[in-house]
Amino acid sequence: MINIQSFTFNPVQENTYVLYDDKDACCIIDPGCYFGNERHTLQEFIEEQKLAPRLLLNTHCHLDHVFGNKFVHDTWDLTLHIHEKEKAVLDFAPTSGLGWGMPFENYRGELIFLREGDRVSLGDNDLEVLFTPGHSPGSICFYCQAQDFVIGGDVLFRQSIGRTDLPGGDHETLLASIREKLFTLPDKTTVYPGHGGTTTIGFEKLNNPFLN
Repeated sequence: MINIQSFTFNPVQENTYVLYDDKDACCIIDPGCYFGNERHTLQEFIEEQKLAPRLLLNTHCHLDHVFGNKFVHDTWDLTLHIHEKEKAVLDFAPTSGLGWGMPFENYRGELIFLREGDRVSLGDNDLEVLFTPGHSPGSICFYCQAQDFVIGGDVLFRQSIGRTDLPGGDHETLLASIREKLFTLPDKTTVYPGHGGTTTIGFEKLNNPFLN
């Protein structure tokens, strides 16, 4: 069974997720910890729970989702997993950070590229990679069929969707990703988004004004 712990970090109020199994293996998804106290909060939780970090994953590489990549890599020696189309976004993130008045040191290690249909293993549990571009060119989601949840990044929010006015964004592509990749999941599937509270696929089908 996968347990999910969320943290809201940095001035953009980004959701960072730690997923961990009953044997204490964990993965860290979109570490947005920018300030020292936020990095301490993340590390303290992992150490207090006696977790063993195994994976570092990004749903996409906009700056608010990658602030903590280098910290996680340096602390637990983890290699970053992203979609290949996000490399340019990752490389641009420090420049974007300067524009937002939030300079930071970027992850510069090896990259492992994930593709549609790949499965990421966390102990005895699997997360399926869904390719969901539109908010950014290489956005991906991580779907757990066994427990009916998806870590959705900035693709789908409660009664909203990801912005598409940033470089590489495309509104129609995003809508197609949601309809073809997320709305085909069971209605009871819980969506853990990159910002804000959780929702479900069924609720968004009925109530999301951008998709009705």
